[in-house]
Amino acid sequence: MQNLSDKQLFRQQGLIGDQWKGALSGKTIDVIEPATQAVLGTVPDMGRDETRAAVAAAAKAYPAWRAKTNAERAALLEAWHGLMIAHLDDLARILTLEQGKPLEESKSEIRYGASFVKWFAEEARRIGSRTIPSPTADRRIVGLKEPVGVCAIITPCNFPNAMITRKVAPALAAGCTVVIKPSDFTPYSALALGVLAERAGIPAGVINILTGLPTEIGAEIMANETVRKISFTGSTRVGSLLMRGAADSVKRVSLELGGNAPFIVFDDADLELAVEGAIASKFRNGGQTCVCANRILVQAGVYDAFANKLVARVERMKVGPGLEPGVAIGPMINEAAISKINRHVADVLTEATTDMVLAHEETFGPVAPLFRFETDEEAIAIANATPFGLAAYFYTRDLKRSWQVAEAFEAGMVGLNAGMLSTEVAPFSGIKQSGLGREGAHVGIEEYLEMKTFHIGGLG
Repeated sequence: MQNLSDKQLFRQQGLIGDQWKGALSGKTIDVIEPATQAVLGTVPDMGRDETRAAVAAAAKAYPAWRAKTNAERAALLEAWHGLMIAHLDDLARILTLEQGKPLEESKSEIRYGASFVKWFAEEARRIGSRTIPSPTADRRIVGLKEPVGVCAIITPCNFPNAMITRKVAPALAAGCTVVIKPSDFTPYSALALGVLAERAGIPAGVINILTGLPTEIGAEIMANETVRKISFTGSTRVGSLLMRGAADSVKRVSLELGGNAPFIVFDDADLELAVEGAIASKFRNGGQTCVCANRILVQAGVYDAFANKLVARVERMKVGPGLEPGVAIGPMINEAAISKINRHVADVLTEATTDMVLAHEETFGPVAPLFRFETDEEAIAIANATPFGLAAYFYTRDLKRSWQVAEAFEAGMVGLNAGMLSTEVAPFSGIKQSGLGREGAHVGIEEYLEMKTFHIGGLG
């Protein structure tokens, strides 16, 4: 990989324990640059045996990592955070080359990803037990917070840095060790984070990284009883399979799955603000986000005005390779993504109706269909007519309507006059078929902690 200040950040091997290694079979897979379709490099095509080895390495490292004080783990996470910021330009370049998003967006993702490491370093210091009032005078009851154990972290290609840090940082802060399976489309961001974790002094085996195709790795993760938790971001279909596979050994699961976010513009909305919100929500990362506006519902009275403003704004957006200055929309991740986008575009874009494909499928691309509606009740009914419930957005200046709509939405996150919802300080979560569990904020670390109730008798 060319033009990196620190070429050691580009690794083409997986990390198991203290060793960077290839697949036992010797097989590799190519990693393709979306902008040029050139081969960036290869990574090992690891399978069941390597997964067992990585889980064993995580289990071996677990007792010592768990035994560290909260402050010691926090200090190591803070060191990791500092290295991410120091190497921001290189990490962003790696991300753009393998994923395609514009370089400035990649830099924003590195900062966003690092913010979770900083946040959970601070949260580590606040893990504490809880005294529970006893029903009798001769007993004391204490709720002890303890780490879950070895965790499997499975992440997608759309945010190859931040999806890892949002999961790994709270896991490590809690005292867990991890086995990471990044997307085979975007493994290099994960491997670069592994290099920086070593430099930060995080002990060998605390972070393990497996590369390759998902089938064998996922099967072993589900079957291996040493793995006590799976955290996955990706499609609802795969999340359901992981949940089913985790049931045999009753693993804990956190699932951040598909979305079909409504974006409602009411007739009293600030249209300039609504257009900018739609651009931020719909076109960030070329629409390849699970929280992006998938259905834009506009009230009849402002439909034409909003559509004209949105078209004018979109026409100014530059499309091109992510490393080219001024690019707003980079390439899609692969041909399958492009085929799906084309299928949705062929359906229709303006005057969309609820029986069209894109009303029911997550596009995951820069397609902004406009639906016309008349009443608030109609808009809410359309918004909720989906099995997904991740994010929802709406624009209005009416206080009463604001509360009524926010409470009526079936979604884990709601934005009023705001097109961006992701931040380390607020819970990120979905309901319905959009997932289980919460990431970020003060609740994110709880996903990696167990409560042990300690009863102390004979004190009367």
